[in-house]
Amino acid sequence: MKIFFDRLFREKVTIEKMIRLYCNKIHSTNGELCNECTELLNYALQRVDNCPFSDEKPVCNKCPIHCYKKEMREKVRTVMRFSGPKMLFHHPILAILHIMDKGRKVPEIKTKIKGTETVSKFN
Repeated sequence: MKIFFDRLFREKVTIEKMIRLYCNKIHSTNGELCNECTELLNYALQRVDNCPFSDEKPVCNKCPIHCYKKEMREKVRTVMRFSGPKMLFHHPILAILHIMDKGRKVPEIKTKIKGTETVSKFN
């Protein structure tokens, strides 16, 4: 039941399932992750753990803070383009929850500029 209520846990499980689908089909690893995909998974999980939005975290493509390095962002996009449609068949509940998460409001970011605090909205 944690998958329904813990946003960060769900994000971690979803990205892991997507990377595993991709690695198994593209790298033919028979259920194990290759070194490249293991590195990508560890990187993605670290980003989720360090997300400043915590439980209010939007899906990454709607996030105003782009915390992925360009190379890793491209790798994740490739994985998501491949695995996204397949998630509906392999992990339908996660896929539906991810689609629902896409509709979440993007949180506001508070920034400090020269001692005055302003609120910036990113859409």
